[in-house]
Amino acid sequence: MASMPPPLPAASHAPSGERVPLPRWSRAVVKVGSNLIAPEGGRLSTRHLLGIARLIAGLREGGREVVLVSSGAVAAGRALLGGHEGRAIPAKQALAALGQPRMFEAWARLFDGPSAQVLLAYDDLRNRRRFVNAKNTLRELLRLGVLPIVNENDSVAVDELRVGDNDNLAAHVAVLVDADLLLILSDVDALYEADPRRHPGAGRIARVEAIDEAVMALAGGAGSAVGTGGMRTKLEAAAKAAARGIATVVARGSCPMALEALARGECPGTLFAATASRVSAKRHWMHHALGCEGRLRIDAGAVRALRERGASLLPAGVREVQGSFRAGDAVEVLAEGEERPFAKGIAQYDASDLRRIAGRPSTEFPALLGYEGPETAIHRDDLVLL
Repeated sequence: MASMPPPLPAASHAPSGERVPLPRWSRAVVKVGSNLIAPEGGRLSTRHLLGIARLIAGLREGGREVVLVSSGAVAAGRALLGGHEGRAIPAKQALAALGQPRMFEAWARLFDGPSAQVLLAYDDLRNRRRFVNAKNTLRELLRLGVLPIVNENDSVAVDELRVGDNDNLAAHVAVLVDADLLLILSDVDALYEADPRRHPGAGRIARVEAIDEAVMALAGGAGSAVGTGGMRTKLEAAAKAAARGIATVVARGSCPMALEALARGECPGTLFAATASRVSAKRHWMHHALGCEGRLRIDAGAVRALRERGASLLPAGVREVQGSFRAGDAVEVLAEGEERPFAKGIAQYDASDLRRIAGRPSTEFPALLGYEGPETAIHRDDLVLL
């Protein structure tokens, strides 16, 4: 029998017997793996989805917001074709196109309220205009009380169809929607001190404070017949989320007791702590990583709204637009008569369009622009005070 690897330093994780509470959260991204949707590589099944849907419904009834990121499109397409095993990229794209509506339908019929399918690729997260559009869409769906069900747009993806696509996609979505928590549900119940299949006595790691080389060394390969991710991709996703102030939980989605624990606010698997607060992480990112492409001067009423109420910046409060920025670019915000910016944010409009609607109410936007744009020049979620 292989010897057990040396344990992690005691300060790096909580022992397996500790009951770890979930951090306080109001918005979560829940990622569900392929093996929960199509168990043992078979057809779509509600065997595990019913319990997960009950959990999500209960959380939403309690006033929380949830975005669901679901794997399973390729698996659903494969099952519809009697187990067709296309390994080339075009074959996987075809299977995804076939399976995406079935995967969405399998989820949507489990919820009483409305659900919306949102297909994303990594290009949508890298391209500034697509990023803003995706963020606005998800934000509006949540405001309307709709459950967004996100899947990677595998029918047109190429490089994205690689190991760990939806684990990492879920982390990107968590950043996109300013989530407080990323919950990864799969056939893996936690991170262990060693592979529990080879070392039955390996202990569960209840809490990880930081994902370092020692933690990454514990990751194994893919363990699912239909999924494309393993523990390594879950750690990669948790690291991405932690860097932006978002905690991550990895838990077994097929275990009713685990789902009940999550509903109670307890972590039944492994909790990966955020390395910074969500506010401070976003402030640091916007302050230091985003170069500003323009400036907005705003009136005194808008200044008070931003400083005292944490409100969004409306075009009605904008008095001057400087620069030639595009929607998705960062801009500085200054009070009239001042030269030092007091805020920084991501513009919802191109500079040319914002000039047309500056100082005007939203009811005039369609006539001035020729389209019905966002009500805000900078949304409060995309603005930090300096």
